Amino acid sequence: MILAIIQARFSSTRLPGKVLLPLLGEPMLLRQAERVRRALLIDQLVVATSTDRSDDAVAEACASRSIACGRGSLDDVLDRFLHVAKGYPADYIVRLTGDCPLSDPAIIDSVIAFTVGGNYDYGSNTLQPTFPDGLDVEVFRTEALATASREAQLPSEREHVTPFLYKSGQFRIGNFTNDVDLSSHRWTVDEPADFELVASIFEALYPSKRDFGWHDVLALLERMPDLAKINAGFARNEGYAKSLRADVAYLRGRSNDRISR
Repeated sequence: MILAIIQARFSSTRLPGKVLLPLLGEPMLLRQAERVRRALLIDQLVVATSTDRSDDAVAEACASRSIACGRGSLDDVLDRFLHVAKGYPADYIVRLTGDCPLSDPAIIDSVIAFTVGGNYDYGSNTLQPTFPDGLDVEVFRTEALATASREAQLPSEREHVTPFLYKSGQFRIGNFTNDVDLSSHRWTVDEPADFELVASIFEALYPSKRDFGWHDVLALLERMPDLAKINAGFARNEGYAKSLRADVAYLRGRSNDRISR
């Protein structure tokens, strides 16, 4: 069984409430779920949000469209993922994040087939990114996630779920790449300008083709290159970089504790 989990929370430092911002009258998270559900190799889709009261709205939005929703820790997202996954007998888990409303089912299927076919414990298109930022897909064995939950300690490992899997050296990992490096494109939503771009893409493509794919987006940006300028200048994975800085403080604190003893 292949279980897809979209992690989503209402609280966000740079763009609060972004997962429920309206895209053509529907919350962004639900637009993403609509696209993810088209992936042929996914058996079950569930949203993993937190037990914090701020995320009641996320759970209610999922219920309104009969999307399964599990809840766990607000800050320890690795623990939240495992908690939600325990409710489903999955062999592999697909990790997606709720700030990627342009998630593409064809790419999701490709990364799943790559990971399962290659007998990898962890496979993704993110370790050496060649796809647009916002089309990220990570696939890993459920048992590997359980190991990570037991052993991972660094803040970045707990908040971002997968770093322990591809950094610890314990697992067989694979990276799925595109023929052309398109990683300079930014289709994720972390800033108001990101949402402006994504909203423009949906407004241009969705009314005439509800199942538009990532190649349709590329063609649109070729026809209208000024669209891509809307959110130019932001760095990739700024949230993860912040967590790495937290790792330094964590390790420094542990070192000071040992000295004081």
